[in-house]
Order: sequence, then C-alpha cells, then structure tokens
Amino acid sequence: MVSLRFALYDGAIPRKADVTMRKYLVPLLAAVLSVCMIFFLGATYAAAETSAYIFSYDDMFTTRDLKQTADLVGSVDCVVTDGQDIHITSAGVYVLTGSAKDVTVFVEAGKDDKVQLVLDGLAITNGDAPAIYVKSADKVFVTISGDSALAVTGSFDKSDKADGVIFSKADLVLNGSAVLTLSSTENGVVGKDDLKITGGTYRITAKAKAVEANDSIRIADGTLYLVAGTDGLHAENEDDDSLGYIYIAGGSITIQAGDDAIHAVSAIQINDGALSLTAAEGIEATCVQINGGTVSISARDDGINGARKSSAYTTKVEINGGDITVVMASGDTDGIDSNGDIVVNGGTINVTGSSSFDCDGSAQYNGGTIIVNGQQLSYIPNQMMGGGRGGMGGMGGWGGRGRRGG
Repeated sequence: MVSLRFALYDGAIPRKADVTMRKYLVPLLAAVLSVCMIFFLGATYAAAETSAYIFSYDDMFTTRDLKQTADLVGSVDCVVTDGQDIHITSAGVYVLTGSAKDVTVFVEAGKDDKVQLVLDGLAITNGDAPAIYVKSADKVFVTISGDSALAVTGSFDKSDKADGVIFSKADLVLNGSAVLTLSSTENGVVGKDDLKITGGTYRITAKAKAVEANDSIRIADGTLYLVAGTDGLHAENEDDDSLGYIYIAGGSITIQAGDDAIHAVSAIQINDGALSLTAAEGIEATCVQINGGTVSISARDDGINGARKSSAYTTKVEINGGDITVVMASGDTDGIDSNGDIVVNGGTINVTGSSSFDCDGSAQYNGGTIIVNGQQLSYIPNQMMGGGRGGMGGMGGWGGRGRRGG
C-alpha cells in the first residue's frame, strides 16, 4: 500500500511522498484518461455512423421553393391558342390559362432569371412536343393554382432530346394547391438539373418514367399518383455519380411502376411521408437511408435494394426509423437486399416473403423491431454471403453530400 502524508500545517508535501505520488498516480491518471478518450471517441463515432443523415432539409429547399402561391403583382396573363407557341424570355410571373392543342410554352430566359409559371385552369394537348419546355433560366417555378391538364399523345420529336410533357434544362420547382394531370407516351416530367416538388397534387401516367431528373429529385410535400411503364421516380447523372439522388421529407406518394418505383444512382433518403409502392423493385440506390415515414412496398423482385452504382457512396441500406412493410412475390426475391451492408438502428420492419434479408457485407442490428412472416426477431435473418447472423462489421462512410438548392 502506498501511503501519502501531507504536511497540513503549511500545505507542503514532503519530498518522499511527492516522489511516490508521481510514480504511481501519474500513470494511473494517464490510463484513466486514455480509457475515457477511447470511450468518448467510440461513442461519438457510433453516434455519427448510426444517426448522421445523408442530406439536410435546410440544404434541399429555399423559402421560395416552399411557398405555394405566387405574388401576382406585376404578373403577365397568357391565354393559350391552338397552334400558337408562347415564348417567355425574361424573369417574372406569368399566369397561363385556356385550352389549346399543339402549343408549347417555351422559357428562354437569361441564366440569372427566375421565372414563375402559374397554371390556372390550363389545358394543353400536343402530338409530339412538350407542353412546357424550359430551354434556359436560373430556375423555373410551375405553380398550380387551378386544376390543369397537359398531355402528349404521339411520339416525341427528339431532334433536341426533349422527351417529357414538362421538360426543363434548368432547376425546376413544382408547387401549388391544385391538381396537375399529365399524360405521356414517354416521360412525364423531366429535369436536367434539380427537380423539386413542395406542394400540389400530381396525377402522372407515362409509358416510360413518370418523374426524372439528372441531379436530384427533392420532395418536401404534395400528393403524387404515378403510373409508369419503367420507373416512377428516377434520378441519374451520367457525368457525376455523386449526383442523381432522391430526397423525400414528406408528402403522399403512390407509385405503380413496371420497373423500379424509386430509383437513384447515388443515394435515396426518406425522412417522412406516406409511400405506397407497387413495382418490380420498390427502392433502389447505392445508399438507401430511411429515417421515418410509412413505406409500404409490394415487389416482384427486391423490395429495397442497395446496389453498387456510384463510386461516391458506400453501398448500404440503413434504417433508423419509420414503419416499413415489404411484401415479396415468390421466387428469387429479397425483402431487403444490399451488395454492401445492412444496418438497422430503429423503426419497424415487417417483411413477408421467402427471403427477408440478404447482404454481401455485414449486418448490424442495433435497435428497432424486425418481423419476418409474422414472427418478431431479435436479429437480422439472412441469406448473406458474409454477414452471419447480425454481424457487427464496420459501416463505412456515406461519401458525398448534396449541394445546396438555389
């Protein structure tokens, strides 16, 4: 036993006691501090890995994106007429009304111009060209103030590769408080930059993709009824695989798709909303992160699929919250499939099918409720190549982040 005696009368420590204290106490304190530091760093790392969102809501939308009405002071009224195209060449608010055939509303504004198109009972039916074609602008808002309908009934004239009823080469925002019905022999809405939906009701029937964007699809709110021959929501950038992502923060989304209901090359993040998906595959991306909401999937192939498509993200399916139901068809199908890892930190996952989980990497069960074919489990069951029963392998990083919306 080490005995330390203090000279209380003058506060001094005798030399012998001082040497003894340094010999034993300093290493002990260093060891305690090391253990605390390891614990702190480990807890910080685990918290960051299990709860860090890929994208932030504040980076996804601007204040004007979320405003569902237009300021009509100084607006310009435009009434459509059969066979007479409309050309908009400067910033401003334009109110479109009337019913016509073979009309395209062209936006050909400056690179810094913001244009707002207010559809107030607009009806356009075209044979081979978009109803709205944004060739140039900084950003275009399509605000639905009165129920409107746009359709393309024939084959698109693809001399300029415009293949959607609404086709935009600039950032595009869909918002408002009314209903927009789109019908297309190919794609419904196509955005070559960011495409945002923050309000309104959309009924889209398309023989190819219902909603497509190059850089991102971002949904804050609104009601979507999508019937697509291929994908319901599709984001893909052929030049930069850190882009081509989908972010859903709310709304009601119902999709019937011939291929994927929701498909992104890089990442899909679902924070909230009510999603009802019927498709060959429900959700597919390199990284899939579900943090909340209600997701119901009926799939003929995989329900949720983390597939290696982007080098900018770690292949992973991570579930932190939400109420997820997956019903699989019989055969070689998986409820949740990942070419990398599967991580379950929270939420409720209810899978019905012959193969509930399948991953090539590790499987981590840290919390939440897992129900497979009516039985609640305390682990991740598997058809896994390398994960074992709820293996504890490393999670890896998410990689890229989204750029701020304009």
